[in-house]
Amino acid sequence: MQAKPIEMDAHVTRQILGLRSMSRAQLLDLWQTEYRKPAPSGIRREILVPFLAYRIQENAYGGLKPPVRAELRRIAQSLRSNPSGLLGRSRIKPGSRILRRWRGEMHEVFVTESGYKYRGTSYQSLSEIARRVTGTRWSGPAFFGLKTAKAIRRHDSV
Repeated sequence: MQAKPIEMDAHVTRQILGLRSMSRAQLLDLWQTEYRKPAPSGIRREILVPFLAYRIQENAYGGLKPPVRAELRRIAQSLRSNPSGLLGRSRIKPGSRILRRWRGEMHEVFVTESGYKYRGTSYQSLSEIARRVTGTRWSGPAFFGLKTAKAIRRHDSV
C-alpha cells in the first residue's frame, strides 16, 4: 500500500525555501530552536539545510510511525553487532522461495537460516547461484529481481 502524498502548506514551503538564504549562524540558531540542543560541532551547511527542512516538515506533519522507527532501530542494532552484515538477506525470511526463469528453465532457490539452497547445494550468496546458472558474473540480487523492496515483498510471499 502506497502512502498518500502530503500537500505542503504555504507556510511550511516558505520556511523550507528560506533556509537557502539563511547564514550559517542563523541555521545554527534555528537548529537550537528546532532540536532543543546545539548542532553537532563542525556540521557543514550542506548537512544543516536538509536536516532542518526535514525537522520543519516533521513538526508540521508528524514524524515516522512507530513501526518504521522500530524497524530502523532493529536495522541499526543489527549493523552495530555485525557491521559487514547484508541488509538484503535479512529482509528475505528463511523458508521463502525465489524463482527465476532463465533461458526457458525455471530455477528455484530456498532461503535458509544460513544462506541459500539451490538444487541440493548450500550457498552463502545469491551471486554464487547466479554465476552457476549463467556462467558469468552476475549480481545475485539483480539476477533474481530483488533490488527493490517491492520485489522483496513479492518473493517473500511466494
